[in-house]
Amino acid sequence: MPTPDFIREIRASAGNQLLFLPGVSAVVFDDEDRVLLGRRADTGTWSIIGGIPEPGEQPAVTAVREVYEETAVRCVAERVVLVEAFRKPVTYPNGDCCQFMDITMRCRAVGGEARVNDEESLDVGWFPVDALPKLQEFALFRIKQALTDGPTWFDSTVPE
Repeated sequence: MPTPDFIREIRASAGNQLLFLPGVSAVVFDDEDRVLLGRRADTGTWSIIGGIPEPGEQPAVTAVREVYEETAVRCVAERVVLVEAFRKPVTYPNGDCCQFMDITMRCRAVGGEARVNDEESLDVGWFPVDALPKLQEFALFRIKQALTDGPTWFDSTVPE
């Protein structure tokens, strides 16, 4: 489901105004350490998998659910990679404006065959880390952080 029902209800009264929302991204690796990507239906670009948690849903559960809903791949969440508030709002083609607090999870595939599993994706596939399609910087950074064994990344700079 591209837009959760609870967001549709909020939009009915809020219109297109800016909403600050939680988001969860999943960087999923398989046994060959390839990363799972989806080509988004709304922009036509490749990206990591992600979505909005349902009210009360834990981030790891959201990551696993979104990966399955979009790609038919079963995965388990291994760890939190980063937590970051997007500095700029995103405006969607319908005019809705959102700004996200993203929690990125590193996940490991445990089953399923990668395929388009809903209307949010045009294509899905596994890619070697050294042969990724063109990705936005935020997705590349999340993949890079997921490949490290470091602690959870966060930005502690105070905007001017």
